[in-house]
Amino acid sequence: VQLQASGGGLVQAGGSLRLSCVASGRTISNNGMGWFRQAAGKEREFVAAISWNGVNTVYADSVKGRFTMSRDNAKNLVYLQMNSLKPEDTAVYYCARNRHSSTATMRESYDYWGQGTQVTVSS
Repeated sequence: VQLQASGGGLVQAGGSLRLSCVASGRTISNNGMGWFRQAAGKEREFVAAISWNGVNTVYADSVKGRFTMSRDNAKNLVYLQMNSLKPEDTAVYYCARNRHSSTATMRESYDYWGQGTQVTVSS
């Protein structure tokens, strides 16, 4: 499975971005998916996860109420809608495939990772 994330960029605080992640090689429709992020000099951290059918979602406390994860299994796509962005959201954002169909917050639950897309939020 290859995962390609896109949609990052430079945005002012309070603005919005929508990240996309497309899978190729194999379907992801049976797998949970996740978004993680890594700021410069920091560990990669969990952001959001979604179950295989999109019914269940989980968010990090730091993004709850501002970010929304969704998916389109017919297109092998997952999305992360990011609103009310803050400078502390600046990071490289990675999408990843969960080995299982449910949601997961731990990095160890994910077996395939995209290359990352840079999000920079200016104050």
